[in-house]
Amino acid sequence: MHAKTLAKNIYAVGAQDYDRRLFDELVVLPEGTSYNSYLVIGSEKTALVDTVDPHMSHILIERLQTMELKKLDYIVCNHVEQDHSGAIPDVLKLFPEAMILCSPKAKTMIVEHLGINIEKIITVKDDEEYSLGDKTLRFIHFPWVHWPETMFTFIPEDKILFTCDLFGTHLAQSELFVTDVAKTLTLAKLYYAEIMMPFANFIIMGRKKIMSLNPAMIAPSHGPVFDNPSIILDAYWGWLTDKPKNMAIVAYISMHGSTKVMVEHLVDKLSERGVHVEQFNLNDSDTGKLSSALVDAGTLILASPLVLNGAHPKVVYAAYLANALRPKTKFFAVIGSQGWGGKMAEQLVTMLGHLKVEVLDPVFSKGLPREKDLMALENLAEQIKIKHSEI
Repeated sequence: MHAKTLAKNIYAVGAQDYDRRLFDELVVLPEGTSYNSYLVIGSEKTALVDTVDPHMSHILIERLQTMELKKLDYIVCNHVEQDHSGAIPDVLKLFPEAMILCSPKAKTMIVEHLGINIEKIITVKDDEEYSLGDKTLRFIHFPWVHWPETMFTFIPEDKILFTCDLFGTHLAQSELFVTDVAKTLTLAKLYYAEIMMPFANFIIMGRKKIMSLNPAMIAPSHGPVFDNPSIILDAYWGWLTDKPKNMAIVAYISMHGSTKVMVEHLVDKLSERGVHVEQFNLNDSDTGKLSSALVDAGTLILASPLVLNGAHPKVVYAAYLANALRPKTKFFAVIGSQGWGGKMAEQLVTMLGHLKVEVLDPVFSKGLPREKDLMALENLAEQIKIKHSEI
């Protein structure tokens, strides 16, 4: 197993996981993922930037052995989550002299999560530098992207920025660098939506810090390396700061068909008014696609039948997901069919406390929608059209 070269004496030694289809027992991986680890060989010292998931530790170890390193001075831990730090114990067995470099908040977490002797850990300050001889490691603290201890590592001589999870993509491929821009950005947007969007404000606050480095290459810990950083930087700045689009999401469950009739009518009336609509049947939709759509949506509409005085559990989960992801969505509405009454709208609105949305009037039918219910849906479509034009 041979390493791939990023720049002179800087190598990718991580692992491609083509077969993984679920991450954190939650996130669907349509194209697998990778656990990127980078070896930096200076004229005097050597450092390994991040490791791999424990189940692929053997690949990292074999690659390091192939490099025939005489010693490893440092293991940089940008982020303690185990898909990046989990192989540190195995690397230390191979190179017991190596010291771990991390942010102050990561020190205790490494001990807690990996059981490593605290004496093996050195904390680094924000903007502190460690010399490897002809190469330098500069550490940039970047907390809450997406854990409190996260940091980046920058090599100023080569202008390579190792960002760990930020700018990552769940994508396994044989090539080191981005080869298919459209495919990569589609998956990077999905990754952003599911992992980074809840921390958008922290990324925005750190934007100047990233841009001041003017990186020539961005090397995340998942997916391909961006040898043209503007591809991912421009995409991120758009996802983070662009206004929501003229787009509505309708996510629904229908038990006996009544709610589906309402959804189809509303989608048709929104489309007639020039509103782009993304429709998701929550019974069989990949929630990752829903998450990705939330990045751009101006309006979120949840549609549900009444279940025990509230919304269907899968609609409740969609509300929970939207609240957790904190998209820029501006408007929210509830529609659905009720057999007798209930507090579905109040329940779902209460769940969206993290979203800065204007709540539009709900539309409910008792059983199959009648003409007045269909007219109310048409009025809702008109209201959404007007609201979108005001964004």
